[in-house]
Amino acid sequence: MNRTLLATCLGLSAMTFVNAQTDESDPLTISGYVETYYVYDFGNPGDHNRPGFLYSFNKHNEVNLNFGFVQAAYDNGAVRGKLALMVGTYANANLAAEPGVLKNVYEANAGVKISKSKNLWVDAGIFASHIGFESAIGANCWNMTRSILAENSPYFLTGAKISYTSDNGEWFLSGLVTNGWQRIHRVDGNNMPGFGHQLTWTPDEKLTLNSSSFIGSDDPDSTRRMRYFHNLYGQFQFNDQWGLTAGFDMGMQQQAKGSSDYDTWYSPVLIARYAPTGSLAFAARAEYYMDKNQVIIATDTPNGFQTFGYSLNMDVKVLDNVLWRLEGRTFNSREDRIFTNRDGQAVTDNYFLGTSLSISF
Repeated sequence: MNRTLLATCLGLSAMTFVNAQTDESDPLTISGYVETYYVYDFGNPGDHNRPGFLYSFNKHNEVNLNFGFVQAAYDNGAVRGKLALMVGTYANANLAAEPGVLKNVYEANAGVKISKSKNLWVDAGIFASHIGFESAIGANCWNMTRSILAENSPYFLTGAKISYTSDNGEWFLSGLVTNGWQRIHRVDGNNMPGFGHQLTWTPDEKLTLNSSSFIGSDDPDSTRRMRYFHNLYGQFQFNDQWGLTAGFDMGMQQQAKGSSDYDTWYSPVLIARYAPTGSLAFAARAEYYMDKNQVIIATDTPNGFQTFGYSLNMDVKVLDNVLWRLEGRTFNSREDRIFTNRDGQAVTDNYFLGTSLSISF
């Protein structure tokens, strides 16, 4: 999870992800998280796989584990590190390209503070992504499922970063060098690193503005197409009951190596959240994802992926560390029939109803 997401979502989500180790004098903390779910897709896919652009909660009509991990974190103010191992359908889908045991690594990184007077760090390893306002830890997000833009931008990155937090905590700035677009193992034949930045302004607990980027390529050097991507979002907490998140992703990629022509994609999203009590919350989401040239989401249809999405969910905090959620969600393709109904026919719409239960420890 990126630094802003941790600072913001913990204050606004229905459940706070907590560490089991609470002794502040001990630099080592052990924690864990388990999220189970059941989703019914009204398209009734025979192979139990939901649409291919979804990487979380992506199994139909079966009780399953979306995401579970155990983490050890160490921070004594001068050095820090994390090691988190995970299992679940999220891990299988998002790390399918990674070899061996790397498929089960959620985070593995180490860092050193390089200034005695300033909060300036250098870290290296496998990190949760600096891009976006959502993470794999569902209890720290407003919706049960992730937005289309979150599912189709990096959940994690591997590389090194330098980061700075201002003395008053309002500003956060980082620069990154990575192994590529959501990669642990670099693409064979690709010797070009990826680059990125994150700039966050959090003047108080009611406002967060964030800008994040990625520049690089997901191709071998012989066919290298440059990719440029930017994520912008704002989170606004109007009062104890009402909050709003607004996000916008935009990317462009060369059509061929050395070409001056680019294919583009973009995605706006709005999420409103209402929490009438400390144990009950509702969230509504509206989003659109345009990838006509199928850079990120392949449909093999003439007009590509141009899809609206809507969802409504209810959260019940059963205990401080236990969250039950219920969500209904629909997708509507503007142009092409990219979904399948229960009779196997191509259609423009997809519907699902799902529930999840998560616990942190």
